[in-house]
Amino acid sequence: MTSADQTPVRVGVFGLLGSGNLGNDGSLEAVLGYLRAEHPAAVVDALCGGPEAVTTRFGIPATRLHWYRGEYRTASRAGAIAAKGLGKLVDAVRTAAWVRRHDVVIVPGMGVLEATLPLRPWGFPYSLFLLCATGRLFGTRVALVGVGAAAIGNRPTRTLVRWSARLAAYRSYRDAPSRDAMRAMGVDTARDEVYPDLAFALPTPRASAPSDPSAPPGPVCVGVMDFHGGNDDRARADEIHRRYLDGTIRFVRALVEEGRAVRLLTGDACDASVVAAILDAVDSPLVTAAEPSSLADLMKEMAAADTVVAIRYHNLICALKTGTPVLALCYAAKSDALMAEMGLGAYCHPAREVDADRLLEQFRALEKRSAELRRTLTERNLVAVRQLEHQFTALTSALFPATDDANAHARQEAS
Repeated sequence: MTSADQTPVRVGVFGLLGSGNLGNDGSLEAVLGYLRAEHPAAVVDALCGGPEAVTTRFGIPATRLHWYRGEYRTASRAGAIAAKGLGKLVDAVRTAAWVRRHDVVIVPGMGVLEATLPLRPWGFPYSLFLLCATGRLFGTRVALVGVGAAAIGNRPTRTLVRWSARLAAYRSYRDAPSRDAMRAMGVDTARDEVYPDLAFALPTPRASAPSDPSAPPGPVCVGVMDFHGGNDDRARADEIHRRYLDGTIRFVRALVEEGRAVRLLTGDACDASVVAAILDAVDSPLVTAAEPSSLADLMKEMAAADTVVAIRYHNLICALKTGTPVLALCYAAKSDALMAEMGLGAYCHPAREVDADRLLEQFRALEKRSAELRRTLTERNLVAVRQLEHQFTALTSALFPATDDANAHARQEAS
């Protein structure tokens, strides 16, 4: 909190926010909650993918991340290629001007240091590098807070990510494998800490009471994804997608044949095509779909379910936060690490090689231990909340030293 004779601290938030990915927006929501609670005088705005959505939902001014609106569309015509190239130059100037107006810039969570999904180096990695480089140039503290990272094979992408991390003033990670990956890529991580994903700081809806063991089985939430593998899987992307979709359809059909209600959930706007394919293949009133617009919506759906099966990382977090037993379709180490940390490491299944029969076996084993796992999740969630309190305290010390000093003085006076 600033004193009356100080200019309010200017804080920017940066990333692919407001672009339809619920997990990204959930991370932003958690950081804004921290800023509003601990630094209410801070003036906050965003440089992001979907400025209109961010302003509408979160009530902060926002600027479009890219000058060229077709940045994430494939450019095949000469005009589009030229516009995209020009956009890179314009974005360098725009990003520098935006960064210079701030005292602090926070990149809230997200997998900004990984390429576990298809990613071009001159897309977001280039934008992140511009942010961190201009932050260092103008003395603006850039913080990568609770971010995800993974080893990157593509050399240009790896170089941009490595230098972005090196140039940031503060780094913390959402799991130990992320920190290990950055260390392996040549970043000094000696001072970097690991905390739970920022989404664990969000409010949790009240979970439904555990079902009566003698009652009929309750609904199953199935979180889907428009999954085609990662950066290194481009040659077999169609095969991976087909196998994932076919396996998921077979799994849903088997549940319906057992009389189970299935609720399909997404985590990004692009997942709607997978929902449509499953509904078309499994024509049953037992299969319905939700249209969640936030992680809060996802958690409400999952809190009402007996069990969850999901692939998207933040779908898993929503299930875990509500204490609902979940089986993870894992496409990256981050999912395995999350499940292990929350006590469900035995319930992971490879997303690239979905075997419906094996998935059903794991699902039934999960449901048999439901009551025990719910107790485990209650305990692990309490630990996660306490760890994130430490994360926000560390963030204040690193980015808002004047506020931290004032709070320490106030505590001393009170004692």
